[in-house]
Amino acid sequence: MAELSDRTVLIVDDVEANIDLLQDILSDQFNTEIARDGKEALTCAQEKQPDLILLDIMMPNMGGYEVCRRLKKEETTADIPVIFVTAKDQDADEAQGLAAGGVDYIAKPVNPDVVRARVRNHLELKAAREQLEAQKETLEEKVEERTEEITRTQDVTMQSLATLAEYRDPETGGHIKRTQHYIRTLADKLRTYPRFKQQMSFEQVELIARSAPLHDIGKVGVPDHILLKPGKLTADEFEEIKKHPKYGHDALKLSSEEMGQESFLGVGMEIAYTHHEKWDGSGYPRGLSGDDIPLSGRLMALVDVYDALISKRVYKTPFPHKKAVSIIEADKESHFDPDIVDAFLELEEEFRNIALKYADFEEEREALAE
Repeated sequence: MAELSDRTVLIVDDVEANIDLLQDILSDQFNTEIARDGKEALTCAQEKQPDLILLDIMMPNMGGYEVCRRLKKEETTADIPVIFVTAKDQDADEAQGLAAGGVDYIAKPVNPDVVRARVRNHLELKAAREQLEAQKETLEEKVEERTEEITRTQDVTMQSLATLAEYRDPETGGHIKRTQHYIRTLADKLRTYPRFKQQMSFEQVELIARSAPLHDIGKVGVPDHILLKPGKLTADEFEEIKKHPKYGHDALKLSSEEMGQESFLGVGMEIAYTHHEKWDGSGYPRGLSGDDIPLSGRLMALVDVYDALISKRVYKTPFPHKKAVSIIEADKESHFDPDIVDAFLELEEEFRNIALKYADFEEEREALAE
């Protein structure tokens, strides 16, 4: 913070004797600049950026009240404190000066000690405000840095957990990246739908997108001979596969409870548990239906199915994009939330582009081009 002796006071008066008197009073303690009319005062304030202005009221062409109002309208001069120094000493005059934006009012003839004290007090107040603002900016920077660090830590945690599931199911490849981009695109679109406006803030969209990689974390609990089976599953094996949402929920539950309901793991747990539920109640593991299925799970349900359809698997070739879209559209109101399907249909080309960008096999790219 600059010393008060380094501060600059702009003296504005059309009478040379008044300028000389104020300079004599202040120049041994502060730097001074002078302006002899309103127009010169505005120019000097812009160019010199004084720390305080002593402003006469009765000046030709542009009076002090108008000068002050103009100073307060400009962003670069609005914070410069203005003290009126004038022979207009009625209460109404002082009230008008304060209403124009002045911080104080000194009546002529001036008392040198009063002028010095008022100037020093307002310079100290200005210096204190500047120091508080600097401290605020420093604190905001530290909070932003800490928030970024926490976000990176969360992302690394989720990616690490998701990678565990990916290692168990090597066919997924780019599935995690694709579904994360799909769900962010789809969730962001829902922000324009009145039904979802209250639920889907920008922050919630990001939280869902960042948590999406955890949707299949429960696969770590499925035996290898089932998870990696190249052929069709038996009924019993499929029942075992259907347990992976519960495995994922249980794996994340304890940590989520420790961090609170709104934690990033809480949303990941919600997605893992509910992304195989269906709008009509025929899904698993709990048979939830309609709005009883968390929105994050309804979103994940659609993007997970789309990606499964357009991806190559040992038991299937990739479906063309248009066929995948038609299958999802046909399952509107049965498997999927109808509004989410409508949003998907508006975004289908964006989905195709994401799939092309992160495709694992040339065969998938060829199918997407159909």
